[in-house]
Amino acid sequence: MSRVRCPEGGATVEELTQRDRAVLTFEARAWRARGAKDAAIREELGLSPTRYAQLLNALLDREAALAFDPVLVNRLRRIRDERRARR
Repeated sequence: MSRVRCPEGGATVEELTQRDRAVLTFEARAWRARGAKDAAIREELGLSPTRYAQLLNALLDREAALAFDPVLVNRLRRIRDERRARR
């Protein structure tokens, strides 16, 4: 992961790694069956579904992920927040 200096204010922002971008791009796809998604996670990303979920959840808290795909990240944040509120 590298850092890039933002022109506004000179702060640094973490860039997304290739794996981070792959996880977000993968999550944006529509899935009809959970089993198919789990198999694709293993095959395409080389991750277990549990590790994939951990990485995705951590990405949702990063501003770089929000900048990469704001619609997806905001939707997933809302879903996560609703699930947390139900618990």
